[in-house]
Amino acid sequence: MIQATTILVSTIIGVGILPLPLFAVRDVGSGAPMVTLAGTLLAFIGLWLITVLGMRFPNKSIVEYSAEIIGKWPAAIGSVCIIIFFAVLSSLTAREFGEVVITSVLKRTPLEVTVFVMLLLSAISTRHDMRTFAYIHNFYVPLLLIPALLIVALSLKNADVINLLPVWGTPSGKMFRSVFTVAALFQASFVMTIVIPAMRQSRLAMKASIWSMIISGMLYITIVTATIGVFGAEETKLLLWPTLELAKTTSLPANILERLDAAFLGVWVTAVFTTLFSTYYFTIRALSNLFHLRDHKMFSFSVLPFVFILAMLPESILHMYEIIQDVGRIGLVITIFYPALLLVIAMIRKKRGDRGGDKTMDPKS
Repeated sequence: MIQATTILVSTIIGVGILPLPLFAVRDVGSGAPMVTLAGTLLAFIGLWLITVLGMRFPNKSIVEYSAEIIGKWPAAIGSVCIIIFFAVLSSLTAREFGEVVITSVLKRTPLEVTVFVMLLLSAISTRHDMRTFAYIHNFYVPLLLIPALLIVALSLKNADVINLLPVWGTPSGKMFRSVFTVAALFQASFVMTIVIPAMRQSRLAMKASIWSMIISGMLYITIVTATIGVFGAEETKLLLWPTLELAKTTSLPANILERLDAAFLGVWVTAVFTTLFSTYYFTIRALSNLFHLRDHKMFSFSVLPFVFILAMLPESILHMYEIIQDVGRIGLVITIFYPALLLVIAMIRKKRGDRGGDKTMDPKS
């Protein structure tokens, strides 16, 4: 259960942590923390649905048990949509990583190089089995959470409570757009559909889902709260990466480090890798399940050129963020509505997989 929790936490906390306060504050002002909370709850509905489905079919992924629920060809269409969505999600994650790196750190390095290197690193890592997949996430979680929480805690000394008032902000007709955008940042938790079949005790999957959502949701809410508290709602709207700016204004006691943005970028690169690692891994595992293959390694490098081309399609960084928000909202149909449809049909048809006993870490390896 602990490994399943760490997989979800390190997968959810990813590239979107930089523009998160901007997405949340854009339509509601100081009500951004409430919007983040609402987006977290909406994302949890999707995670709850796929976890319940996974517990009904503990030995199969969503690609496999959807065929039992709605039939071979409708399930194939749904699975192809899921695979395409996560391939696009992987490409946008790599592109956003490249944009931040060439803007903040390696200003003379071509964008194509940074994007390709990160995708190549992920492709190489995905050639391992689920056991190694779990160990990698388990190793990186402390390196993500501890520095991130430290930076947020230190930044609060510069915060002003007046910036967080009114708590409800200035609600508008576009408030739900911000809620959907924040919820879309949690969509990588869909990887739970391939984690449950590998769990020794799949009945503990719901506990893992709840704890992962609490941990990642609280981190997102505190980051948004700290950013609004330091800069104010109107200033935050003018920042492209508010969380990075927050790290720049934060220093360690006694000025040991006057700016923590360099340290934060190191943490952020790790977060990007774990998220991209999960979405890319899910893509090739889902492909192997779709074609009923025992080994997913053949897709590790064959999918890479397509994902790289998709990553290069946005014309600029602003165009990229427009696409990210649109794709994220569309993806909610795949990550929430589709599992809900499968669950309802499975309950009506009384479909349920073999519960079995304790399992090995990776039943197909």
